[in-house]
Amino acid sequence: MRNKKAKVWTGAVFCVAALCPAASAAMSTAGETAGPAGGNAVGLGFAAALTMTLCVLGSAHAIGRIGSAAMGAAAEKPELLMRSLLFVALAEGLAVLGFVIAMMLLQKV
Repeated sequence: MRNKKAKVWTGAVFCVAALCPAASAAMSTAGETAGPAGGNAVGLGFAAALTMTLCVLGSAHAIGRIGSAAMGAAAEKPELLMRSLLFVALAEGLAVLGFVIAMMLLQKV
C-alpha cells in the first residue's frame, strides 16, 4: 500500500514540475494580448485543476491523520477536544488556499 502511495505522489510531483513552466509562460503572455491563445488557456485551466487536486488531497490526508489523533486524545482527556480541533481547521485551510490560488489562475484565462 505504501509503495502505491509513493508512486502516486511521485507522479503528481512530476506533473506539477512539468506544468510550472507552462503556467508561468501562459501568465506572462496573458497580459500582453487581449486574451490568451487556446493552448495557454488550456495550460492555465489544467494548472488550476492540478492545484486544486493536490491541495484537496493533501488537506484530506492531513485531516484524516489529525482528526483521528484528535478524537483519540479527546477520548482520554475531553478538555483537549477544542484545542485539537484547531489543528484540523489549520489543515482545512490548505484546501481553502488551494481554491483561492486556483481561482487566481482562472482569472488569467
